[in-house]
Amino acid sequence: MASSGRQTGRPTLEEVAARAGVGRGTVSRVINGSPKVSEQAKAAVEKAVAELGYIPNRAARALAGSRTDAVALVVPETEARLFAEPYFLDIIRGVSGELAAADKQLLLTLIRSDQERQRFEQYLAAQRVDGVLLVSVHADDPLPDQVRALGLPAVLNGRRREDEPVAFVDSDNTGAGRTAVAHLAARGRTRVATITGPLDMYGARCRLDGYREGLAEAGLAPDDALVATGDFTEEGGRRAMRELLDRAPDLDAVFAASDVMAAGARAVLREAGRRVPEDVALVGVDDSAVARLMDPPLTSVRQPIEEMGRTMARLLLAEIAAPSEPDDQPRRMLPTDLVVRASS
Repeated sequence: MASSGRQTGRPTLEEVAARAGVGRGTVSRVINGSPKVSEQAKAAVEKAVAELGYIPNRAARALAGSRTDAVALVVPETEARLFAEPYFLDIIRGVSGELAAADKQLLLTLIRSDQERQRFEQYLAAQRVDGVLLVSVHADDPLPDQVRALGLPAVLNGRRREDEPVAFVDSDNTGAGRTAVAHLAARGRTRVATITGPLDMYGARCRLDGYREGLAEAGLAPDDALVATGDFTEEGGRRAMRELLDRAPDLDAVFAASDVMAAGARAVLREAGRRVPEDVALVGVDDSAVARLMDPPLTSVRQPIEEMGRTMARLLLAEIAAPSEPDDQPRRMLPTDLVVRASS
């Protein structure tokens, strides 16, 4: 894997920063011609660059007044899942609209294997894009850090952990779970189950935390039999719903951590002869087209997904123009709200 100048014997951005006595972000700003740098810092960085001979391709392009004018949007999923799930399409719509307005080219990249990941890392190392947007990032994914190590700005959709060091745009996932359970409890439901997303994703864990907080606030006792793990797919929702019915046949409500999983759960409930909402109330997350087209229409916690895509693109464009310090990466948290329909 090509990842940094250190492997090829060339001086790195970090070494320039250490020589100049400034932060890595300050070096990036000087290289990219940002006005947000003091004359003293600019002189120190330019001196360090000259002494170390640090002239990366990206810096050469910036100093020449030109860039690739291309941004990569990375989705580590298959084509089938990309086009089956409205979430990804809404993110792409938001990102592409914002980039088109800024006259930037969008390169959509699917990563489905280690080989494709390595190819993409080589592509990035060749400095063929100005920045990277990443969607559906799991907790152990090193790609965001590798992108940053190459000196490229990156913005995540969601985050890998609480103390995410890379810039991100997220929604209030904990609040989504809490709101869903509060709504179901207010409707008199007492055996509220949940189908989680993959628990190696921080957002899915936050929705589970919100579910548990909602139970506590409603005075409902937690029960592990009422928690089943899904994977944000329709089939994952089906499997988890079967598991829940086997373990807790007396359940009277389900909070599914995505609309697509709720659709899978709805199919299994129908097969089992359970009426929605009379026997089992159902709530999803996303407020996608799936929710509106279900029978009955699905109550869902709305995420502003397209706005998340637009915000990601705006943050990345700002980072390309004037990089932030590593310990001061931009972060945005967007609110969620409940859209009540006939399923609950």
